[in-house]
Amino acid sequence: MPVMHAPGLPSRQQILDFIKDSPEPAGKREIARAFGLKGQEKIQLKSLLKDMAEEGLIDGKRTAYHRMGGVPKVTVLRVVDIEDSEAIAVPDTWQPDDATPPPRIRLIEKGSGRRQQPALRKGDRVLARTEESGGNWRAYPMKKIAAREDQVLGVVEIDLAGKAWLAPVDKRIRNAVSIADLGGAENGELVLAEPAGRSPRSGVKVTQVLGEPLAPRAFSLIAIHKHGIPNVFTQETVDEAGRAAQLPLSPDHREDLRHLPIVAIDPADARDHDDAIWAEPDGEGGFHALVAIADVSFYVRPGGDVDREARKRGNSVYFPDRVVPMLPEVLSADVCSLRAGEDRAAMACHLRIDASGRVTEWRFSRALVRIAEVIAYEEAQRRINAAETEELTPSSKQEQPAADAVEISVLQNLWAAWRALATARQNRDPLELELPERRVMLDEAGRIAEIAVRERLDAHRVVEDFMIAANVAAAKALEAKVAPVVYRVHEPPSREKLVTLKDYLATFDRKLALGQVVTPTLFNRILKDIADESERALIMEAVLRSQTQAYYGPQNAGHFGLALASYAHFTSPIRRYADLLVHRALVDAYGLEQPAPKADLPKTSGLSERDRDDLSRVSDAISQAERRAMEAERETIDRYVAAWLSSRVGEVFDTRVTGVQKFGFFATILGLGGDGLVPVSTLGDERFHYDERAQVLVGEESGTRYAQGDRLRLRLAEANPLTGALKFELTEGGSSPVEPRGKPMPLKKHGNHLVGKRGRPGNIRHQGKRKR
Repeated sequence: MPVMHAPGLPSRQQILDFIKDSPEPAGKREIARAFGLKGQEKIQLKSLLKDMAEEGLIDGKRTAYHRMGGVPKVTVLRVVDIEDSEAIAVPDTWQPDDATPPPRIRLIEKGSGRRQQPALRKGDRVLARTEESGGNWRAYPMKKIAAREDQVLGVVEIDLAGKAWLAPVDKRIRNAVSIADLGGAENGELVLAEPAGRSPRSGVKVTQVLGEPLAPRAFSLIAIHKHGIPNVFTQETVDEAGRAAQLPLSPDHREDLRHLPIVAIDPADARDHDDAIWAEPDGEGGFHALVAIADVSFYVRPGGDVDREARKRGNSVYFPDRVVPMLPEVLSADVCSLRAGEDRAAMACHLRIDASGRVTEWRFSRALVRIAEVIAYEEAQRRINAAETEELTPSSKQEQPAADAVEISVLQNLWAAWRALATARQNRDPLELELPERRVMLDEAGRIAEIAVRERLDAHRVVEDFMIAANVAAAKALEAKVAPVVYRVHEPPSREKLVTLKDYLATFDRKLALGQVVTPTLFNRILKDIADESERALIMEAVLRSQTQAYYGPQNAGHFGLALASYAHFTSPIRRYADLLVHRALVDAYGLEQPAPKADLPKTSGLSERDRDDLSRVSDAISQAERRAMEAERETIDRYVAAWLSSRVGEVFDTRVTGVQKFGFFATILGLGGDGLVPVSTLGDERFHYDERAQVLVGEESGTRYAQGDRLRLRLAEANPLTGALKFELTEGGSSPVEPRGKPMPLKKHGNHLVGKRGRPGNIRHQGKRKR
């Protein structure tokens, strides 16, 4: 006798269970009878069964439904992992019995070059054609489909009626979502949730409780979860890293450079040191120089667990409160890090620099080094300044160096070689954009102690120019061997962006002729002619926005910003996978392979055949990982700034307008950062028109203008630490620009409106040594 169920439209799982347990073929009629469905409910059942057939849960036969034993030929897949730069997916809706896990399906993407569709990322959904062979599944994507918010990060809020809501931390999601299943979460906790059903009305169910949202380290945790940044190493990966760390170093198979006083100049709080430098005069007006880089390819070999995890991560991610490393700590912070006084494996780039700063010769070797000293940028600069002061004003009182400090001549030689490199750089005339970078410093409790702008020192420039020279040498050395190269590519600005910049410059009575060849010199000349510092900062930001985003790729298109024909990243293999690939290519091209290790590790340290065959795919993946990291880092700093300001709501700040749109304008607090919106609806009863070309809002009656670059006194109205969003408002009686920017532009009406493009300027960060 058939089992009868509670009346009402059944869920998918109830239908699957009924079909499984039914002693006779179960069709629509049997299902409707079992659940007591009538009238409109039968129509809804028919639609539900059709959806389930399309999703591959049942076979789709209308006379007697059966549970699917496999995966439909065409179905929706969800990417759950990235292995060896290939996407691994599972059926988007998989509800078999508990003993049957979803099959892991390898997605075969075609046309993964930069001009094609971007590579798939974790969480993406695709309609794909599937096939199975010998128990192994693979699929060919047909099209990428709109992402469902399977995982929503938010804070639980329970209202007075006892109803639970999820307040998303993503400021782009404006409305709270009802929670159907709290999953043990309590009011005020940060949680991960997913849709409770197909209908938006079903709300969400909590899948993971993450804890207190405003606790120390929570802001970076929000970014990690939101962007899907891998942050936990498997035990297999940790174990392999431990075996790699035990590999012996022998001067018999390496160039022994331990006698050279090589120094690493890094941030004071750096945990990993992957580059160090040395130079001395060559007696002919030039210099012999050395850039020693951690030999990560010796420890991280292609095809191993550590390599797969490093490729998945793409790069290390740096937050104010933590680092998510590309490599396990035993490698990143220990054996690969160039610590002072310890023998370390290095890839050495030997350079010959002539008197004019041109690099005339280079060679690469695997070396054994012992760093003489690790010096903070500020300390290196202080020593050089002290030495120069002593030369100018001799004194009987000499500074006594620390016992482990290198002789001042070591730094003086570096500075002398850098001045030669700087001469060549000046002749090359790369794009010079000295834009401030915010630095968030925390106290012991994880709270913000200070937010400051990083000071730009000559010590930074010294290291940066040595690194650029080594990166160029690596690219040219591989080209000389016709070997694979993962280039760092920065293409010239597009014409569309140049037209936008031209219109913007016109508001300053400055011209940009588009008929000429566009070079960095063109932009440098524009900036050089600006005497007013505030105006110069505005135009510098506009020039930066006109630039294309740099990326990695196997096809060389030069580096526009650095004015270089060939450029590759070689100097940071501890935290960038692109650099590791360049190291491996150099190992192959110049016969630098070491004897095979006896440990249970892959034998080769060069490029794998897979990398050689599909370098485009790998380059696309690590380019996306870099963009993911930059977004996560920026959003985390915004959240810290909002948290710091949350106790100062109602205070009035000096701000500068950073962007104008027809719905309002954005302003940032001077000396602090953190963009906030001033909605046009809060500007009073007067109607404001938006002039897209001039990027200004103009009052229809008063003529009051709000333009990018204006300085205003604004009151902080809201500061949301969870989203990083700020909102400002005018002070009582309104607020006119303290220092208005530019001259009024005539408004051109189109009906009653001025039509402009949407889009908000992004936050600006200085991109120096770490981002070039």
